Amino acid sequence: MTSKVLMKGNEAIAEAAIHAGCKHYFGYPITPQTEIAAHMAKRLPKTEGGCFLQAESEIAAINMVIGASAAGKRAMTSSSSPGVALKAEGISYLAGCDLPAVVVNIQRGGPGLGGIQPSQADYFMATRGGGHGDFHMIVLAPKGVQEMYDLTYQAFDLADKYRMTCMLLSDGILGQMMEPVEISDLAAAAYEKPWALTGTEGARKPNIVNSLYIDPQVLEDSVNARYERYAEICENETRWEETMTDDADIVVVAYGATARIAANAVQMAREQGLKVGLLRPITLWPFPKAPLAKLAERVERFVCVELSKGQMVEDVELAIRCKKPVQLCTRTGGMVVSPEEILAKITNPEA
Repeated sequence: MTSKVLMKGNEAIAEAAIHAGCKHYFGYPITPQTEIAAHMAKRLPKTEGGCFLQAESEIAAINMVIGASAAGKRAMTSSSSPGVALKAEGISYLAGCDLPAVVVNIQRGGPGLGGIQPSQADYFMATRGGGHGDFHMIVLAPKGVQEMYDLTYQAFDLADKYRMTCMLLSDGILGQMMEPVEISDLAAAAYEKPWALTGTEGARKPNIVNSLYIDPQVLEDSVNARYERYAEICENETRWEETMTDDADIVVVAYGATARIAANAVQMAREQGLKVGLLRPITLWPFPKAPLAKLAERVERFVCVELSKGQMVEDVELAIRCKKPVQLCTRTGGMVVSPEEILAKITNPEA
């Protein structure tokens, strides 16, 4: 059964986590994601085995996630840009220990404390690992409140399936926006976790969760094995959405809330007789390189729209091997691009 509820994007994330079987949430308040923690504080302790804890810091919160995940539990933390930066070391430890977890980043303007308005300037931080060392996170980018729910739910399955961190990367627009959300009663997927620290009861050898390898050859073998898993993820989990690209001469590339604005600009361009389409990456890692490369064989150029000084644009250029021009349409610092600004870039690349 499903029910439809009007809720904020932040609330949808929290509710999805509970429905996905998340029993442990550790966080710290920061605008514009505090409603996630507030919703969890209200709802999670009422579920069987549910534990909400407001940590003393973002660093403490991510290390609590490590402990809960090592014990085989579904765990989540959330924050906004500077708070996620504080979690970077812990995220790297999760990767080094091959532990599943869900981390939510509702982005705000930066650098530094910046401002509380929406931004997409944490793209590099999310897609280039999220911390020190050789590793990746699966990064999901919703475009609406329903996807805030759906992708959070799926994030827990992906994290457990591949034993890694899955990040939901969104922004203050979607976090604060209210839309109807269909909430499903589907049971959460159950993954066996024979590696978890659950106590041996004398029936097996003790499990060890560790990210320290003194022997460099052993560490290299561990990293190589992890990248074999990443190749499988790239093959099976890359997600994107295309709109009116079949006959397009120009393709706009945008993700998250910006993709909704870009869709309006694409429609305005079509009304002017221009053949313009939209490609929206849903996974920012793995990035949808193949469909972009395919489009680059026939389109004239790309327009990359993002709320940063140009981060995803580099992945677009890499995906198409610079075969076609890529123009950047951007606002930053908490400013939001308008459909008219995108249309101006579509009609006049020098605008």
